[in-house]
Amino acid sequence: MSLSAGDVAPDFSLPDQDKQVVSLAELRGTPVLLVFYPFAFSGLCTGELCRLRDELSDYTDAGVRVFAISTDPVFSLKAFRDQEGFGFPLLSDFWPHGATAQAYGAFNDKAGMAVRATFLVDADGAIAFAEVNSPGDVREQSGWKDAVGRIAA
Repeated sequence: MSLSAGDVAPDFSLPDQDKQVVSLAELRGTPVLLVFYPFAFSGLCTGELCRLRDELSDYTDAGVRVFAISTDPVFSLKAFRDQEGFGFPLLSDFWPHGATAQAYGAFNDKAGMAVRATFLVDADGAIAFAEVNSPGDVREQSGWKDAVGRIAA
């Protein structure tokens, strides 16, 4: 079961593409957008994250930190970030495999991967927006932006 608006966001500590550990608890006081995606270099995921890259200022100008999370190893994430020029960290939920995605209800057990899920965590650590998409469904980012506008206001 995925999390909903109003739930407390589960804490995590995950390495980014440069093996630097990012902890949600250390980000308290700042809104955080968590974008779970299945796989680096896959067509839909690349398209979604490139759009996020291109519209990143919509989030950062509102004071929101953006993180994308997959079950890929850090080495793949580094190559993916370098290739696409993402201006936000890519976090690896590789081991224990998918533990963070599972805590958010954003994990496909049969495929062993994160699903397309988006969570906006407010500065106090509560989920302000939650969306989990079916496999193959491209996300519409307007909902995220509306939620960012509400917590930034």
